[in-house]
Order: sequence, then structure tokens, then C-alpha cells
Amino acid sequence: MTVLAADPATLCRDVPWSRARELAHTAPTPLPTRRVPLTRAAGLTLAEDLCARHPLPAFDTAAMDGYAVAGPGPWRLSAFGAVRAGAVEGHRELVEGEAVEISTGALVPRGAEAVLPLEHAVRAGAVVHGPVAAFGKHIRRAGEDALAGTCLAPAGTPAGPALLGLAAACGHDTLPVRPRPRVRILVSGDELIHSGRPAPGQVRDALGPLLPPLVHTLGGEVTDVHAVPDHPAGALATAVLSRSYDTDVIVVTGSTSVGATDQLRRLPDDHGARWVVDTVAVRPGHPQLLAQLPDHRWIVGLPGNPYAALAAAHTLLAPLLAGLTGRSLPALPRIPLTGAVRPVPGRTRLVPVTWDGATARALGGHGSAFLHGAALADALAAVPPEWRPGEPVPLILPGA
Repeated sequence: MTVLAADPATLCRDVPWSRARELAHTAPTPLPTRRVPLTRAAGLTLAEDLCARHPLPAFDTAAMDGYAVAGPGPWRLSAFGAVRAGAVEGHRELVEGEAVEISTGALVPRGAEAVLPLEHAVRAGAVVHGPVAAFGKHIRRAGEDALAGTCLAPAGTPAGPALLGLAAACGHDTLPVRPRPRVRILVSGDELIHSGRPAPGQVRDALGPLLPPLVHTLGGEVTDVHAVPDHPAGALATAVLSRSYDTDVIVVTGSTSVGATDQLRRLPDDHGARWVVDTVAVRPGHPQLLAQLPDHRWIVGLPGNPYAALAAAHTLLAPLLAGLTGRSLPALPRIPLTGAVRPVPGRTRLVPVTWDGATARALGGHGSAFLHGAALADALAAVPPEWRPGEPVPLILPGA
């Protein structure tokens, strides 16, 4: 029997939802690395492992205010006075039976075996009494948190506040990062208005306000939001192909189906683009697409209906931005789902849900054009075709 090879053009059509996410994530090459000061690295992504440049702590340090002591008590106070945080008299040394007053964070003198907390100490003249629980108590030893050279965060980690503080504690002044991908948003449709109440036949644009903050949450930077009419016929192609904007990704809303005014679907073939995804087996948001132009810019086509566009953005745009920044594709937690949900044969269904940490509950108000459920939701649930009530489903959390 002769087995015919699949047509390559059909392999990217009607792609299963989870596979579409994977394709969008693996398709791009991460953006080039930049080195930036810590003050400018927030929200960017590590391009290299973050390693400790010195031990943490860098020296034996007191974990409590009190007295550094050597040997069993009682202890006589050392003649060299108190040791305060920031002092660098590392040459000081206690002998057995001696103590010295010490502040939290101060360099522990050589010979000290523990720190007696101030609230447990009794001082009588030049003698200190008190219980010491164990050898080494209340002393943070050099390198006990991390040795020099220890990898503390892998490449692909987002540079959040805690990571920036960790980098500073490790001795870094700059970080190698991948920048936010630059995203231009083209909102297409002759029927759209952008302020006020729509007249009959008009529709208020919801995606112009929705997409920029979503792109920022997903790790991108919006360079421009531009309205594109359906007529003249070449208006969308002109806007997509324009090099007036320095962008990595062009997001087009509407024009992704096969109607007379849907210009986007013809554009990749007409201009030699590489198809990655051409429709996804999902509801809502089936007519979505991902392609790469010959100049390496990415086109993400989202449906024009607001909730369908939001669902499609989490399917293709979010993984694409993660891939461009070198981040891993987020693993989606699987949570039992309750509520009135009808699975769709052959397609994943994305529904807004509330989540109490243990169980997700489906919300209403999520027709393709209606954002009510999504506006109140904690997450979107990806309901597979074979789902049965109460079974776990993947949850797309904010920012995933």
C-alpha cells in the first residue's frame, strides 16, 4: 500500500489547541541579548543564568542584636568594644570566656561560637550571663545561603523585584536580558468607532483598549495602535508591510476569516511569509493565524470579536512573546471544573472561570463578542472535547 505524504500546507491548519501553543512558542528565535543596569531590568527576562559572584553571606554575620561569645559563660566583655554593622575590623578575635556586643548584620569576630540575643542576656558590669542554645546559634556563616558561583536563577527567568534584589546582593550591577518584543496592533474594520456610543451599523472598538495592557502583561511592549479600514482593499497590506515602525510582532484584529473583506488571510501567501498556524481547533477563536514575513517580523491574526480575540491571544500571542523573550512555555495547572459547560466535538473550548484555589467554576457571558464573563474571571479554562463534569482542565492564568 502506498502512503501519501501529508501536504505541508495542511499541517498548520485547524491545529489542536495545545499544539498551537507549542508551535507558537518554538517558532521564534529569542531576541538578541542586551546588558542593562538593574534599574532598567524590571520586567525583562534573564538571557543568562544568574550566579553568585561571592558567597552569601559574604562573611560570618550576626543574625541577632546581642553578644558574640566564645566558650561557655559567663563571659567577660572584650576590651575592643562593640562591633557594629558596616565595621570591617575582621582582625578582631575573641578568646574563650570573652564576649563582645554585636549588632545584627555585623561581622562576627574570629573565635566567636554563638550570639547571645540581647533580650536573653544579663549584664553585670563587665560580665555577661545568659543561655546559649547551641554552638553557632544566631550566626549566619559565610556561604550558608549560596557559595560563590552558585546558579540562583536560570536563563528565561523574569526579572521581578525579588530577582533584582537578589542580583544586587550577589554583586551584580547589570544583567544580560532579552528585551520586551515590540508589538504593533492593527485594529481592522469599517464598522468600528473608537469613542462614544455606536449608531446602528457601528460597533465600538473593544480591542484597542484591551490589547495593549494584555501585551504588557504577557511581556511585550506596544509601539502603536492603529485603526485600519476594510476599504480600500490594500489598506491592511500597506499597514502590515510598512517599515515605518520598528516592531517584532504585528497583531491584526479581524480580517482572519474567508469573507470578502478579510484581507489578512491572503497576505502571507502573497508576500512569501512562512506559515506556522492557520486556524486552531478551538472555540471561540478558530480563525486565528501565525506567520513570519521574510523580514523576520511576525504576524498574529486574531478574530475581530472581542472574546474570541482574547482567547486567540492566549493561544498564539502569549506563547510567541514567551518564545521571543526566551521564557519557557508556562505549564498550566489542571483544576477540577464545575458549572454549565458544553464540550465541543473536535475542539477545545475556552471558557472564563472563577477559581478558589481548589475548584474552578464556569461563568456565563462569554459569547464570541461578549467580554462580561472574561471581565469577572480569575482564569480561562481550556475544556477538551472529551471533558466530563468535574474533571480537571488546564487553566490559563493572568500573564500565562
